[in-house]
Amino acid sequence: MEKITIKSMTSSGNVAQTFSATLNPNSIKHNFGISYTNTGLQQQGDISPKTAFKGYESEKLSFELLLDGTGVTGNTSTNTVQKQLATLKKVTYAYNGEQHEPYPVVIAWGSSVSFRGRLTSISVTYSLFDSSGNPLRATVALSFTKFLTQKEKNALKKQSSPDLTHIIEFKAGDTLPMLCHKVYNDSSYYIEVARANHLISARQIKPGTKLYFPPLI
Repeated sequence: MEKITIKSMTSSGNVAQTFSATLNPNSIKHNFGISYTNTGLQQQGDISPKTAFKGYESEKLSFELLLDGTGVTGNTSTNTVQKQLATLKKVTYAYNGEQHEPYPVVIAWGSSVSFRGRLTSISVTYSLFDSSGNPLRATVALSFTKFLTQKEKNALKKQSSPDLTHIIEFKAGDTLPMLCHKVYNDSSYYIEVARANHLISARQIKPGTKLYFPPLI
């Protein structure tokens, strides 16, 4: 049976350390999220404020691993819980002096799991001990957040996104609501844009005027 693996990766893309689970997790939780911002623009009678898309939140992956040192899983006495935990922490948690941070990791299991991220939390619960007090079984809860290189972030970032600043030259035939719809996909922002540009009137804008369209916050 294929086992779930966690591999720490160097900045050059090479594998630094590998942890291979003895027992696969019973379940894996993969979270996706979207952030919205309250624009503060609420018409009279609206039951809720208007919200606007802000961006995607980092994906998150979490699961639990059972580390067993009793021998019932086929482990030898040399593969103790302490050694398994030490290897797991070396892969996911240890500080790397060259990069001045822990390594990002790649988590893989069959065709269903392929996740590159960074460890955000690790929690160990010991549940069985020998007569000397050494742990024979431990449950390790692991949480990771998605990791992207700056190059990957730039590739995913669309320059038309409303969370970026825009400078647009006003041309004959343009209207401020029309430009707001182009930038924000919502023409109602023209009042805020007019205020940001200290315009006396949103209807009397001279062609050639450069307008500042602030990011949505």
